[in-house]
Amino acid sequence: MKLTEPVIGGPCWVELSTPDVAAAKTFYAALFGWRSATDPRPEAGGYTVAHLGEDPVAALSPVHRPDQPPTWTVSFATEDVDGAVEDVRSAGGTPLTEPLDVFDQGRFAVAADPSGAVFSLWQAHAFAGVRRFNDPGSLSWVELRTDGPESALAFYPAVFDWTVHSAGRSTHWGVDGAEFGGLKEIQDDETSEEPATPPGWLPYFSVADVEAAAATALGAGGEQLVPPTPVPGGPWVAVLRDPQGAPFGIHTP
Repeated sequence: MKLTEPVIGGPCWVELSTPDVAAAKTFYAALFGWRSATDPRPEAGGYTVAHLGEDPVAALSPVHRPDQPPTWTVSFATEDVDGAVEDVRSAGGTPLTEPLDVFDQGRFAVAADPSGAVFSLWQAHAFAGVRRFNDPGSLSWVELRTDGPESALAFYPAVFDWTVHSAGRSTHWGVDGAEFGGLKEIQDDETSEEPATPPGWLPYFSVADVEAAAATALGAGGEQLVPPTPVPGGPWVAVLRDPQGAPFGIHTP
């Protein structure tokens, strides 16, 4: 990721919804060295912020419904959440919540793109988001997995004014050319190297050694969806699933 801090239009936060926050704290502490602190206010609903040192890097929160699947959600920064929600509608997406203030921290809403991939919008007040990008244990890439690449390529630049760089089968998203993520088309055929998944955003976290980190995840109760694999001319990558079932990626940036 070429971003080093949250910027308007770029990813600014990542949040895990899980049925077992305590178990997730233990797993990600073993894998990434996160130190997690739960907001004690009843109205915070058990919201837990994970830190590297003193820097916030992610959040863990209880699922809102018993049938809600464990998942990571990526938030993108905007200057005006209310206006961004209208842009989502105009571009063919679906707002899933109305804009809501979070204490003095900021204002947010949840939306889905035309294929159903869910993401959040964040208008910062006291809290801008991730304090570290690219360091081991911190967010370093976000990948849209979709069965509707054409609609995605129209939708996201309309909502966020992203730049798009395509080379062969690779498509990268950027803010003013600073790349932070990519697009991967979901393959239904049996020749695909990865298991079929519904459309969604997959966060990748940086690690010093993908093979060692994958082994740590397995030892802590996680599952390997895509084994450590070298990308030609690029990093090593792997896709894992935590013990509660939420998928995420790791790579060496």
